[in-house]
Amino acid sequence: MVGRSKEQEQEIIEWIEAVLGEKLPGQPYEDVLRDGIILCQLINKIAPGSVNKIQTSGGSFKLMENIQRFQTALKKYGVPEEEIFQTADLYERRNIPQVTLCLYALSRLTQKHPEYTGPRMGPKMADKNEREFTEEQLRAHEGHVGLQAGFNKGASQAGVGGFGNTRHM
Repeated sequence: MVGRSKEQEQEIIEWIEAVLGEKLPGQPYEDVLRDGIILCQLINKIAPGSVNKIQTSGGSFKLMENIQRFQTALKKYGVPEEEIFQTADLYERRNIPQVTLCLYALSRLTQKHPEYTGPRMGPKMADKNEREFTEEQLRAHEGHVGLQAGFNKGASQAGVGGFGNTRHM
């Protein structure tokens, strides 16, 4: 299990506050996110209309629905399945670092969505760097013998006595 990083958790809280444009309650990180309300508000800010119903009260089942709706919205937004935390990771505080990882993934992914112009955190994602080669360029190396193929520029073993011969001094 990965250890928790207070710095990363703080960075995420600041990012969420920047996206939502409001201060979050000064509670522990996992408590702020636990009911899923802030997560749903976050994804709705990033991709409007992602979660159409946010439960603001009710038992744990109702609040867990928020987390599940957030997770569904993340998948639709393009966050890879393996980076999305399980509901219990957050709700039962089983794996808070996974929640952190997931939110970093979401922030990183906003770079792939030009319609999102809000605050981001973390390094810029690399763009795909596709290269095009012509048939001619691709074939240019055929018929070329690399030095590793044993081509030896005229060196030979002439003068190297055969095996078993005595060495002439």
